[in-house]
Amino acid sequence: MSTTAQEPAPTRVPDAVAYLTGTWTVHRTLHDADTGTTGTFRGTADFRPAEAEDDDAGCVLHVEDGELDWGGTVNRAGRTLRLLPAPDGTAEVTFADGRPFHGLDLRTGRWTVRHPCGRDRYDGTFTVVSPDEWHVHWHTTGPAKDRTQRSVYRRRS
Repeated sequence: MSTTAQEPAPTRVPDAVAYLTGTWTVHRTLHDADTGTTGTFRGTADFRPAEAEDDDAGCVLHVEDGELDWGGTVNRAGRTLRLLPAPDGTAEVTFADGRPFHGLDLRTGRWTVRHPCGRDRYDGTFTVVSPDEWHVHWHTTGPAKDRTQRSVYRRRS
């Protein structure tokens, strides 16, 4: 992960789902500004077509699995999101239960999103660094939150 505050110049991606499909390693750093707690997540992200018998036929599942070290306590962690591809190369991202999360458009190599969640707000930036690396930065603010997550995804060979 880069130690500078600047992201590299973005790499254009004509089709977000085609680009993401496959297996990636994930290294994520987390910081809670209110408590000073820091952590890391290390694991894998698998982007794969949903099974034909699923209600999600045609979508791609984003399944993360790994270990979260939060303030010195280590636990298994993961999540599943769904990507619904659009003909123009963009996608809609939903939570595993189908609730909307955000749009995803990597055609310029950089995409910013805002997701309201109750009284909290998630501001995200996606940057494609190369054919084999992309970054995500989330900043969450709200009445009881001031958290930052920085993730680096690298394609597995």
